[in-house]
Parts: sequence; structure tokens; C-alpha cells
Amino acid sequence: MISRRQTLGLFAAAAATAILPAVRPARAAASEFRIGWQKNGVLALAKRRSALEKRLADRGITVSWSEFTSGPPLLEALGAGALDFGATGDVPPLFAQAAGGQLYYVGLYKGSPAASAIVVRKDSPIKTLEDLKGKKVAFKRGSSAHNVTVKVLRKAGLKPEDVEQVDLSPPDAAAAFKNGSIDAWSIWDPYLAIAEADPETHILTTAEGIVDSYSFFLANRDFTEANGQVIVDVIDELAKVGKSAQSNLDATVKELSEITGVPAEVTRVTLTRKGADLGSVSTISDAAAAYQQSLADEFYGLGILPKKLTTGDIVWRPKAS
Repeated sequence: MISRRQTLGLFAAAAATAILPAVRPARAAASEFRIGWQKNGVLALAKRRSALEKRLADRGITVSWSEFTSGPPLLEALGAGALDFGATGDVPPLFAQAAGGQLYYVGLYKGSPAASAIVVRKDSPIKTLEDLKGKKVAFKRGSSAHNVTVKVLRKAGLKPEDVEQVDLSPPDAAAAFKNGSIDAWSIWDPYLAIAEADPETHILTTAEGIVDSYSFFLANRDFTEANGQVIVDVIDELAKVGKSAQSNLDATVKELSEITGVPAEVTRVTLTRKGADLGSVSTISDAAAAYQQSLADEFYGLGILPKKLTTGDIVWRPKAS
């Protein structure tokens, strides 16, 4: 089981997965907007279209991008002031808050629960969720896949300590899954869709009916307090990018495929899952805020988080005009 003490070292171990810009204090009046991104979703499309560069140009703000393969190292950088903005799943912000990261929830995207799953090999002896007991289950600790794993095990009447938890980044887990050194893999799109395209892969379960699919936009606290209107403009622009992309999925499939290098037919799977909607970008809703608090309480109760959190302390909403 992942102990409270072990989680304190989570970000330090993961930070090496990306080359970060130099850490420096956030500016009172921003001249640069530093974004951490992963190769999926609305942020990837906004980057390709230079949508945020165009939106912020009149403010004299340039935009820079740093790529990450998962949320934990991205939020370490953001919380330390090396980034101003980024997007992750539901679990990384909890670990970032517990580690004292200086960040705010500033927006959300509600995706498809079918975009996360636990997969096994087609010839695996694992046929039911209960069969996971004692097996090697890989996921990135502190990622949304961590939450999916916990919830799936709970559905099967199991606890996290009932399986051998293997902490691997998505690229490393993909290799381990292919060579058979792990028994099961908890993962999200587009990695899931890539694995799913292999006829030797079997989906043991998706997150449908098990986990709500919230992803969050987060921003550095000092940057947000000094540049709140920039955050408002960015969330607004991302919503516009998402709605435009959703309205023309054929073009969006081609666009995202070129960004990620994932075949178009696999990309189409990710964009047409039940409930998927690139335009579902908004500020933080009450339901999302309640969801995060419930998740924080659960992870603390399981001994995964090192401290009890009040997630509402870092929920930011724009001031009424």
C-alpha cells in the first residue's frame, strides 16, 4: 500500500519526466503565460491553433508550452511557480495541495468515464475484478488512474493493499503491459485507445458507473491572484476551442492525430466515446468541488494522502463583474 510518508516523495520522483522552465516568482503583471500540457484534449488543440497566443496578444502576453506525460510532475512545476497553468485529472491536485503546492482549481472539463479503464491481456487468467487480488496492477501514482484503480478494487470488495501496485508512467506501463511484466494496467485515453486497438488486449472494466470523469484546469496561485482576468480569458477561449472542435469532429480527428501521432481511427475512438464533449469546458461547478472533497476524504481515509484536505480552500472563481 502507498503510505502517507511515501506520497510526500511522489512529485520529486516524477519531476524528471519533463524539462521545466526555470523556477522564478510569478509576475505582478504577466508578460508570459507558461502552460504545462499533455498530448490530448482541448489544450492540445489550442496549442496547435495558437488560440491562446491570439487571445492574449492584445495584452502583450506571450505563451510558452512545456509537455508532460502525466499530471503529478506537471502540478509540481505549477505549484512551485515554474508554470502558470495546466490541466490534469482528479487525483494530481490532491497530492499537490497536500505537498503545499501554490495552486488553484480554475476550470474543469467533464469527459467520458469510458475513456479510463483497466486492461489485461486477452489470454490473462484475470476474468473478473475479483481476480485482480494478488496481481501486479500498474498505474501512475497520484494520477486519475490511481482513483480508477481504488474505485474498481472497492467494487470488487478489495482494498489497494490486496494487489501489488506498480508505479509506472504511461509510456513505461505500455511497454511493461506489452512484455507481460505486469498483469493489469489502469490507464486513460489516448493510451487506452492505443492499447484497445491491439487484438491481444482485453478491457476488464471501464470507469463507467464507477468513477465520474472530471479533469481540471489549474493555475499557479500567485499568478491567478495577480492576473485573474487572464485566467478568465483563457478558460473562455478554451471553451470556444472545444465547442469548435466538437462541431467538426472529422477535422478534429485529423488535427489531434497529427498532434499526437496516434492513428486517426484510434483518435476517433477517443472523441466518440459515450459522453465525450470537447466543448464541456467551464469554471468550477459546485458538483465538481464536492466531488474533489469527497475524493480527498476517501484517499485520506485509505492512508493514501498524507494529510486531511479542504479542497475548497483552493477553488478559485472569477469575481462578479
